[in-house]
Amino acid sequence: MRANVTIQGGNPWPGSRPAAWRAPALLIVLMLATSAHGQLQPAEAEADFVVEEATIADLHHAMRDGRLTARQLVEHYLARIDAYDKQGPALNALITLNPRALERADELDAAVRPCPPPDTGRCLSGPLHGIPVIVKDNYDTADLPTSAGSLSLINSMPPDDAFQVRKLRQAGAIVLAKSNMAEFAFSPYETVGSALPGYTRNPYALNRVTAGSSGGTAAAVAANFGAVGLGTDTGNSIRGPSSHNLLVGIRSTMGLTSRDGIVPLYLDHDIGGPMARTVADAVAVLDVIAGYDPADPVTAASRRRQLPTYANHLDVDGLRAARLGAVRQLIDTSSADPEIRQRFDQALEDLRQAGASVVTVRIEELVTIPKDARWCLRFQQDLDTYLGTLGETAPFSSLQAIFDSKKYHPSVADSIEFFLGHKTPPPEDEGCRVAWANGMKLAEGVRKVLAEYQLDALIYPTWSNPPRLIGDLNTPAGDNSQDLSPHTGFPAITVPMGFVGHGLPVGLQFLGDAWTESRLIELAYGYEQTTGHRVPPTTTPPLPPLSAP
Repeated sequence: MRANVTIQGGNPWPGSRPAAWRAPALLIVLMLATSAHGQLQPAEAEADFVVEEATIADLHHAMRDGRLTARQLVEHYLARIDAYDKQGPALNALITLNPRALERADELDAAVRPCPPPDTGRCLSGPLHGIPVIVKDNYDTADLPTSAGSLSLINSMPPDDAFQVRKLRQAGAIVLAKSNMAEFAFSPYETVGSALPGYTRNPYALNRVTAGSSGGTAAAVAANFGAVGLGTDTGNSIRGPSSHNLLVGIRSTMGLTSRDGIVPLYLDHDIGGPMARTVADAVAVLDVIAGYDPADPVTAASRRRQLPTYANHLDVDGLRAARLGAVRQLIDTSSADPEIRQRFDQALEDLRQAGASVVTVRIEELVTIPKDARWCLRFQQDLDTYLGTLGETAPFSSLQAIFDSKKYHPSVADSIEFFLGHKTPPPEDEGCRVAWANGMKLAEGVRKVLAEYQLDALIYPTWSNPPRLIGDLNTPAGDNSQDLSPHTGFPAITVPMGFVGHGLPVGLQFLGDAWTESRLIELAYGYEQTTGHRVPPTTTPPLPPLSAP
């Protein structure tokens, strides 16, 4: 028997921090119990459970206790999407809803069984059992179109799931929706394309951008349209949207996670990974998607390593005795926002109060290596290769055919034409060889600084300027994520650093040497737990009462 669910309205989101946050009046009253045969039955007493801002651990605890089903959770998120994505604040974050989400939830609910003694309660089917996930629309999903934000691919049905999507489903996650993105992931600044009319709006300020290109995932997760999300990051696009939407985003070491089934931008820099409201939730996703995939040769590096369980590194004292290098050259510039500089200064003090030592460092290679000499302009070759994997059902077989079709947003026309001018295969392209050599030089420079100062990580604001007004491409952007991680292949994590202006989110980034995710997680978790900057946006508040299912 499915539980009754009551949603009660009230005062939205009091308090300014999770530590001061009192449970909002939006409550799901779930009445469940277990019979002797393990069947779900009405409970004798009601138990209140708040879905908004609930973590994976919270959700699983309620499921094990019989206070929540996967169906109820999916229904609740769908109700929020219905209320806020295309009406109300109209975040415009999602391209496609999964029509089988409720059916999949029912299958997962049916798989729940009483735990064998000496355990009590219900045992779930996997580490992400029943967790609804928002997936960026450049991840292949065999049951849903994958558009990469482009009208040209709006009906493209891949033959199978991307490796990361398959791993999530195997862990029990539910693909709830595919999210909007900057078309072909071109823009780090805004989330707009031809697959979905209009811009994706920032839920913390509806006239502001979400950054790009994973802005749809960021807005959806920030607004509690799903529990967690997947984004992709070629230079910025997990960390930037996470920073702009008060989320945690992880760009992992190149080779830790598979790129198979992700529509590419620059394959040598592309990485897919988690976006979440907490470090713990992002790590729960990373633990599932990390590891070797024979379809992606770069992950052979992870096969040669004993990968840890990253959740074991959620240490509240992770900053104690840490040594951190502040890359002030990224924030002490004439175009940086003074308030973000103040937030960074406060973050440094917070880190010291939590037990870390912080020194100022300088990465000389950021000055000596020109920014335009760090990129291999390989989009045409990589996209054409991807289109070839779609088989005979592919709507187009080449970037040239897409360009000729004119099925794309006018804002990307010049970019597509530009990439069509770069036809040399990457191994034979002199610009690519220079970029790869410069990436190695930059990695050596970072490692030199880490070793010289005996540092655990480098730190800097994820962006040096707040989210721009929608349509503004002229004021300073301040995207610092492009500078270090993508070219070195090193991991980086962004964590909420607070607000500037009238409630505009900003983020703090931790970057370490390759394969140091465990230490970065300790640092990021320690900072998150010390500061508690995450709060939900007020534009997507609790809903009015809903009828029981």
